[in-house]
Amino acid sequence: MLTARPIAFRRRQQKGSALIEFLLAALLLIIPLLLGTFTFGMRLVRANQIAEVCRDAGHIYAYGDVDFSQTGGQNLLVQLAQGLNMTPTGGNGVIILSTITYIGSNDCKTGGYASGTCPNLNNTVFTRRIVVGNASLTINAQAEVSVFGTPPASIIGTSGNILSSDYVANSGAIANNFYGVIPVSSGQFAYVAEAFFQSPDFSFFTPGPISARSIF
Repeated sequence: MLTARPIAFRRRQQKGSALIEFLLAALLLIIPLLLGTFTFGMRLVRANQIAEVCRDAGHIYAYGDVDFSQTGGQNLLVQLAQGLNMTPTGGNGVIILSTITYIGSNDCKTGGYASGTCPNLNNTVFTRRIVVGNASLTINAQAEVSVFGTPPASIIGTSGNILSSDYVANSGAIANNFYGVIPVSSGQFAYVAEAFFQSPDFSFFTPGPISARSIF
């Protein structure tokens, strides 16, 4: 003859099963969701910080108040990027400062060419390039530290300036695809700040670098 199990025993068994189900749900869903939310939140904070650093660096560079080719100016950028693990020549980030102009017919004369005859005619070119931080960080398969290209180190002076004879003639000075972003004209100059950082925080679900750009 079969007898029914006591009601109290069945309730305890049901509670135990519910606890196991909750633990499984936590392991498979809740914990990854919390970790993902935390990671995304931390990266959003870092992205905002990097955007602010990039904007401030570009603003100062455009006004010419600080010479970022000098140690003092580079240390200022490191202070602006506090918490992002960047040093003047290394670390987890790099800030690229560029001056870009458009070469018209008359601009060829500044480089020693007759009007309208220089090789870089009708192109946007770099006239200055300063890199602060880890210059070995690259943003694409072409090993560029800037989306607009990287002028050869051989034509960049110690202060970051590029001679007119180089930027009107050397193809390496051409700023690729810049005119489509800002259509500068002959005699106009655009001051560009680009920031590229590897996040030092948790990146379990969203690995990869964070970048920002400001143009003045």
